[in-house]
Amino acid sequence: MEKSLKRGLRPVDLARRHGLSTQAVRNYEQDGCLPEADRSPAGYRRYTELHDAALGAYLALIRGHGHATAGMIMRAAHAGDLDGVLQQIDESHARLQRDRATLQAVRDAIDLLAGQRPEAAAVEGSSSIGAVAHRLGLTAATVRAWERAGILEPQRNPATGHREFGPDDLRDAELARLLRRGGERLDRIATVIAQVRGAGSTDALVASLADWQDRLVRRGLAMIAADGRLANYLDTLRRAAESDVRPRH
Repeated sequence: MEKSLKRGLRPVDLARRHGLSTQAVRNYEQDGCLPEADRSPAGYRRYTELHDAALGAYLALIRGHGHATAGMIMRAAHAGDLDGVLQQIDESHARLQRDRATLQAVRDAIDLLAGQRPEAAAVEGSSSIGAVAHRLGLTAATVRAWERAGILEPQRNPATGHREFGPDDLRDAELARLLRRGGERLDRIATVIAQVRGAGSTDALVASLADWQDRLVRRGLAMIAADGRLANYLDTLRRAAESDVRPRH
């Protein structure tokens, strides 16, 4: 085991194993995502199987958790901060769960709209804040609060400075009203509305739901694979320490 961990690898050997450039490998080491390499008498880096395991884990973490989180996980691992490693993993999985909940909220909202005739559907032109509040049975203060929360983005009349709500704004307000009736928080509603606004319509958003679901599934599977690679690497680090093959940080 000790001999395997110490077996020397040139930077180009390690890079080729993972389809990277040697500069990328050096950058990852410099960023703390790989253990610091020993140097030959001539000053050349000498990597080992430990670095190979680290690089495999790091690349898997990037695919599952993203560059920023992957970097924080590896730096915590090399600092011996297991709690920090687990905290980053937990937070990343929690973000995925929130994204899943958002997707379900979008589905629920679309179902609500499909089962009702939105007040905004027959409106053309623009409406004032008072007209919007009256149409949807809200107060003007509620409409302003939704604007502050990022749920509504009405235009301003350049001459008067007054808010002007177009048909899309009324659609968003109707959707927000339905979601609030269902008990959704304002921040979650803002996220859902942003998805609808980005798609251009609820019909366009419906067409994208399958792709959205597929992305979340692939992300979840990548997380599982990455967590497994990380667990193996942490075990390799432990064995290296027990064999007194200690990376410098």
